[in-house]
Amino acid sequence: MTSKLFAPLHLSSGSMLGNRIAKAAMEENMAGDGQLPDRQLIALYRHWARGGTGLLITGNVMVHAEALTGPGGVVLDEAAPLEPFAQWATAGKVAGGSIWMQINHPGRQVPSDMPGVVWGPSAVGVDLGRHSSRFGRPAAMTPQQIEATVARFAVTAARAEQAGFDGVEVHAAHGYLLSQFLSPLVNKRTDAWGGSLENRARMLLDVVRAVRAAVSPSFAVAVKINSADFQRGGFDADDARRVIEWLAPLGVDLVELSGGSYESPAMTGRPADARTQAREAYFLDLAKDLVKASPLPLMLTGGITRRETAEQVLASGVALVGMGTALAVTPDLPNRWMIGHEAERQLRPVTWSDKALATLAGMAQVRHQLRRIARGSDPRPNTHPAYTLLSERRQQRQALRRYRTWLAEAQATTAGRPHS
Repeated sequence: MTSKLFAPLHLSSGSMLGNRIAKAAMEENMAGDGQLPDRQLIALYRHWARGGTGLLITGNVMVHAEALTGPGGVVLDEAAPLEPFAQWATAGKVAGGSIWMQINHPGRQVPSDMPGVVWGPSAVGVDLGRHSSRFGRPAAMTPQQIEATVARFAVTAARAEQAGFDGVEVHAAHGYLLSQFLSPLVNKRTDAWGGSLENRARMLLDVVRAVRAAVSPSFAVAVKINSADFQRGGFDADDARRVIEWLAPLGVDLVELSGGSYESPAMTGRPADARTQAREAYFLDLAKDLVKASPLPLMLTGGITRRETAEQVLASGVALVGMGTALAVTPDLPNRWMIGHEAERQLRPVTWSDKALATLAGMAQVRHQLRRIARGSDPRPNTHPAYTLLSERRQQRQALRRYRTWLAEAQATTAGRPHS
């Protein structure tokens, strides 16, 4: 049987992906001065582009300068200069592939030492037990703040198209703002945005409508949702099925399925639920159920490292295979698969009993590899997770100082403008 892995994928907007392998979004936290993509981030994507993926999806690009997932977050709002983003888009297409920008708002998942705002559908904080103080305490959003945030997503999408990106992915998974609205555990509102799933999905659907209206018909629009939150009483596979049905008539090209949040980090292979496969394709069982009825092409991300697993995912009816960590360790893995080779190394496992800390260390390990690739060095996947965590904390402190200064200057500039 001929492999589908290297067959093109045609999307409803008219765009085409060269193969079925995507670099899924990983939060690089590598913004340079002004919260902009800099030389290192651009070099990283040029490296990936040459590695053979049909699609690169950037890590989080934030739609609101006052709400970042971390101090090294990239911001594309109405005030950001476009040239660095144009260079980023060019780098991602250097070998003929496509590049989409993932656009996001963290909501309540903002570190407690960050300036700016911490918002959520309700005043329900992130529960990480003894680590809960790592995140700020959220304020419930007003209707005006919700509507302004919907508009911010549209502005970022339109500017991404102007910069030369081929599409955007709206992030509504992993416990970020749009995922928080979908979750009955976080969203306790009693107004038009709370209660029934229809109401909880309202903000996501409004964002998608606004984004689609702000960009060209040929510009791809994708959405990333959780196949499940892996928390008792949370957003589940039946909810995901209904949300996908509602997205279908809105001009969405693709839905990426992932799972979990900081409270139940299934996306890192550490869920508080037994339904994810222990080693690879964490969410394949859930995806198999969803793909049967899905009116939209699905992309599956989570733990895929071998060609055999990727082929298995495509055989289930999933249209696109997403990989993150595997491409942080072996950035040219698709080219290797093309000639029958596999990755030679894997990331050193984090076996700490403290799950919250283990998740942070795992993410730090990945970003350590990304920074090495960006500098032109080979990945070093056996680096001790404690070292990468400490190294990242040093870098985060420096980035936080830069972000505080930049945000204060940006706010002062905005305050000094005459009102129309």
